[in-house]
Amino acid sequence: MRIDSIELEGFRNYESARAEFIPGVNVIIGDNAEGKTNLLEAIYVIAAGRSFRAKSDKELIGFSKSEARIRTEGFAGERDRIVEIIFRRLGRRSMLSNGVKLKSAAELGENMSAVLFCPEDLGLIREGAAVRRRLMDASLCQLRPRYAAALNLFNRAYEQKTRILRDSAEDPGLLELLDEYDDELARLSAELIHYRALFSRRLSNEAAKIHADFSGGEELSIEYKTVSGIEDPTLPASQLYPMIMEHQIRHRTAERASRLCLTGAHKDDLIIKINGAEARAFSSQGQARTAALSMKLAEREIHFSVMGEYPILLLDDVLSELDPGRQSFILNRIGGGQVFITCCEDDGVIAERTGGRVLTVKNGVIGGKD
Repeated sequence: MRIDSIELEGFRNYESARAEFIPGVNVIIGDNAEGKTNLLEAIYVIAAGRSFRAKSDKELIGFSKSEARIRTEGFAGERDRIVEIIFRRLGRRSMLSNGVKLKSAAELGENMSAVLFCPEDLGLIREGAAVRRRLMDASLCQLRPRYAAALNLFNRAYEQKTRILRDSAEDPGLLELLDEYDDELARLSAELIHYRALFSRRLSNEAAKIHADFSGGEELSIEYKTVSGIEDPTLPASQLYPMIMEHQIRHRTAERASRLCLTGAHKDDLIIKINGAEARAFSSQGQARTAALSMKLAEREIHFSVMGEYPILLLDDVLSELDPGRQSFILNRIGGGQVFITCCEDDGVIAERTGGRVLTVKNGVIGGKD
């Protein structure tokens, strides 16, 4: 799986740009705010169908532009892939794969997949549950198109139910709608929980092996935490649904009093332990970073096991946040697939160590560097 070339028009700070990449490591250097992360964002959008930092498509369109365009040529699934996405200020985006119009962003996952590691991911261990849910969702949306559809429906239903609970003080009649949304949230939560439980089990197994090698023998474990009362979250969604409904009924009075949704997949978390102790509370900074790195590398291995080829790996200004030992471990573990690494300064060391190619970015212009 690889991207051989990319064309950008009106995307973020790129007026018009084109770049060619090698199948191995591509090192992208440049000062801050020149467009390095924007380039990685464009690649991620092609693979995942969404940005990892923008809330809406309009944010991807350059100032004074009416639309933005990304076009890539690459190879995945044993065939050439030409993917094009056009974002519009007025109207919906359009997406083409080998000239065929795509109906949803979830279909992009059939072309490419990507694993992103950015500085914010170093907080996977110590930050709140939302960060760890995003890790699960980002992977599963690419690996399981059905999951992506269920997640979108869940988010809409959750927002609607939250609005009903919030506004019911002024309009008690809204509470009559809760039964419908309770049922929908329970049904969609059951589907998300099933997939997340299976993913977290694989994540724990892969991350434990990598972490033991990385840390010199420390034990890492990852436990999926969801709605209380569910003993086996890997059960089919049809069996999880009544358990979630029962939990929801028990908390109905508390929900109406607090005006908050207290039952559902939006409460999920991953409990991460190092040598049996909960890492969020008891890990050192070095241990937390090692565990986070192990989880992201494990995510890459899961993509490989499911898809039969490594996903594109995007490392956005991560190496500068790490000490030399952790830098070396990462660089030694990224072989086998295409990699993009951004950094502010590079004297050729990364490219030399990985056999990679260096590209420069300055004010939205991409250039090669021999």
